[in-house]
Amino acid sequence: MMFDLMVVIFVIALVFGIGLGYVWRERKRVNLGRVTFAAIIALIFLMGFNIGSDNVLLASMPTVGVNALVIVSLTIFFSLVFVKIVRKMVKLE
Repeated sequence: MMFDLMVVIFVIALVFGIGLGYVWRERKRVNLGRVTFAAIIALIFLMGFNIGSDNVLLASMPTVGVNALVIVSLTIFFSLVFVKIVRKMVKLE
């Protein structure tokens, strides 16, 4: 039940943000780069705090870390391979 409420809150916040952006689209552009950066830093801090306070999750970090490293490495490798293939197909090289 708690998950459903969180999803509803996220959707309401998203819709509110879209509506606010739509209404204010004609006004002078506001540079939200600093606000976005601060929000990302706060989210990363809170995620780290949550991980550090959970003993079970903290104990599984080596396994999770290795899995994440493998997934990221394979993603980068195959992205480069497919870009190379597509560039040859489109004759950009």
